[in-house]
Amino acid sequence: MRKCKMIVMVFCLFFVFSAWGNTQEWQDLLENMGSGSINWSKGLVVAKGIGAPPQQYYGKPQARPTALRAARLDAMRNILEAIQGVRIDSTTTVRNFATESDIITSKVEGMVQGAKVVKQEYLSDGTVEVMVEMSLYGGFSQLVLPAEIKQVETIKPVLPEPRQESETPPVSSAVYTGLVVDARGLNARPAMAPKIMDESGQEVYGSAYVSREFAVQQGMSGYAKEIDAARQNPRVTANPLMVKGLKTDGPGGADVVISNADAAKLRSASENLSFLKKCRVMIVVD
Repeated sequence: MRKCKMIVMVFCLFFVFSAWGNTQEWQDLLENMGSGSINWSKGLVVAKGIGAPPQQYYGKPQARPTALRAARLDAMRNILEAIQGVRIDSTTTVRNFATESDIITSKVEGMVQGAKVVKQEYLSDGTVEVMVEMSLYGGFSQLVLPAEIKQVETIKPVLPEPRQESETPPVSSAVYTGLVVDARGLNARPAMAPKIMDESGQEVYGSAYVSREFAVQQGMSGYAKEIDAARQNPRVTANPLMVKGLKTDGPGGADVVISNADAAKLRSASENLSFLKKCRVMIVVD
C-alpha cells in the first residue's frame, strides 16, 4: 500500500512540475502564419519542415541524409513565408518592405538561411521533421525598423526650481518604471514598431521616444496575453503605469489609443522618458 501511494505521489509531482514548466509557454502570444508562427512574447519566428527520401533511396544509407536536406529546405521556405507576414508597424509588413528593394529582399533571405535548427526528428515512415527558429531582434530588427528610430542620448531629469518657504509644496508627480497597456478586446495586433497615442491623436510612445540600441536588442514593445504576465515581466520592472486602451488606430490595428488622462500621467515626470527610451513597454492583447 505504501509503495502504491509513493508511486501515485511521484506521478502527481511529475504532472505538477510539467504543467508549471509549460505555464510560461501558455502565456506567450503566438500568431500562426501558415506552417510557421510568430512568438511575439519571445521575439521568435518558428517554422516546421517535413522531408521524405526519394523512393529509390528507401532502405538505403542515403535515405536519412536526403530526407533531412528536404526537411530543412521545406522549413526554410516556411519560415521565410512566416517572416514576410511580420508587421513592422500598423501599415507595413516585411513583405511590403522587402518589395521596395532587391537588396532588402536579399538580406532577409540571407538571414533566413541562418535560422537555427532547434529540433529534428526521424519518423518511422522514413520522413524527417525539422523545426527552425529565427529571432526578430538583433540584425533583423536593425534591417527592418524605421529609419526615424535613432540613437537617443541619456535623458536627464528636469529638477524642480527651489521654492520659497511661503509657497505651497507642489504635488509630486509619480515616477514609473515602465508602461503596461491593456489592449484586450480591441482586436489589437502586435507589431515591431507600435505607437501609443492619446485621444487627440498626439503620440505618447513611438519611434521618436526610443533609442535604437534598445529597440534593436529587445524590440520596441513586449507582448503578453495576460495582465499579470505583463505586470510581472522584468521589462517593466517594479512600478509600471497601468493604462487601458480605448481603441486601435491604423489599418493594421497595431497602434493603441489611451485616454488623455493616462497620457498626462505618463508625461507628468521627465524621468518617465527614461524608461520609454529603453522600450520598457508591455502591450496585452487577446
